[in-house]
Amino acid sequence: MAYETAYLKYYYPVEFMAALMTSVIDNPGKVAEYILTSRNMGIQILSPDVNEGQRDFSVVNGQIRYALSAIKSIGRSVIDSLVEERKKNGKFTSLKDLIDRMTGKELNKRTVENLIKSGALDSLDGTRKQKLEVFASIMDQAAKEKKQSIQGQMTLFDFVTEEQKEAFEIQFPNVGEFGRQTMLALEKEVLGIYISGHPLEEDAALLKKNITVTTADFDVEEETGHTKARDGSQVTIGGMITGKTVKITKTNQIMAFVTLEDLVGTVEVLVFPKVYEKYKMVLNEDKKVFMQGRVSCAEEAQGKLICEQVIPFEDLPKELWIQFTDLEQYKKQEGELLNLLEPLDGNDPVFIYLKKSRQYKKLPASRNICATQQVVQIIGEKFGEKNVKLVEKPIENV
Repeated sequence: MAYETAYLKYYYPVEFMAALMTSVIDNPGKVAEYILTSRNMGIQILSPDVNEGQRDFSVVNGQIRYALSAIKSIGRSVIDSLVEERKKNGKFTSLKDLIDRMTGKELNKRTVENLIKSGALDSLDGTRKQKLEVFASIMDQAAKEKKQSIQGQMTLFDFVTEEQKEAFEIQFPNVGEFGRQTMLALEKEVLGIYISGHPLEEDAALLKKNITVTTADFDVEEETGHTKARDGSQVTIGGMITGKTVKITKTNQIMAFVTLEDLVGTVEVLVFPKVYEKYKMVLNEDKKVFMQGRVSCAEEAQGKLICEQVIPFEDLPKELWIQFTDLEQYKKQEGELLNLLEPLDGNDPVFIYLKKSRQYKKLPASRNICATQQVVQIIGEKFGEKNVKLVEKPIENV
């Protein structure tokens, strides 16, 4: 079995990963883990699509198309009817066309709403926000027309041309599209994971450099019955706080149960009173943080982290390096540089590098700044983007 599995993964990696995801289709955490593995293998994951997708995860031109049946609150019988209708009468051409053709086939408003939120209707005209504004009205209209048709009633539309019919159809309002964060949140709501992106994707390199485990390492593996993160071990995880519940202990102190999400899933973090009192100002939803502490694993349950330290992403130690050709050039521009650094007070040191002599010096602590990407951009505009670099130090240096 191990040999066959290794053979398939090596020679048919896309098909293998698609089948693997289908095997855990009801477990969003595992699906997210395999999606990250696939992306690391160079395999692109495509959003669900009513005109291209299948009930299960499928392979399209060397890419994996997300399974339609993995969208929440959509029964497999509905997906089977949708795929059958598409095969029989061709692709869906619009939101109204989809609703008209699927009315009476177990299609309800929750189904259409979740198809829109997941991105499965992106191949049809209109933005997700526009579709969410009008789909209910279109469904009501389609249901009314079908009922009248069954009863043999004539309507105004029986006497007008196709062009005239279009004028009476419900139009998309001019509301634009959701912001990226909202779109990702809607995807997470109905898929359990992010597909078109992730709020942490821009921080992937930072996470990889500083963490020792991912949230997936807190899941109990079926094969071993244990978690990869050993009970009692000291670990560092990183991600975004997506939930927090505050509790009062028996001794009338405050503690918190925090949900931390990374690129593959979530883990529960217990923050006891002393630690909570120290870090309560940064334990807010949507805050990106690293957490250090001890793994706690009970039998047949997901592991948890007992938090001992919280480090916001922006508090990681950083160094700003600015390059000049030689000492002469630096002396000419020193005053201009120091004036630029003056209002940027912080704890991050600034280093000057002389390219010709390969020498560098650290500016006095009084010249330390709060080094951010915005600061890098500002200084880069003055001294050249290629001459300014932000170096993030490992978390051990905190």
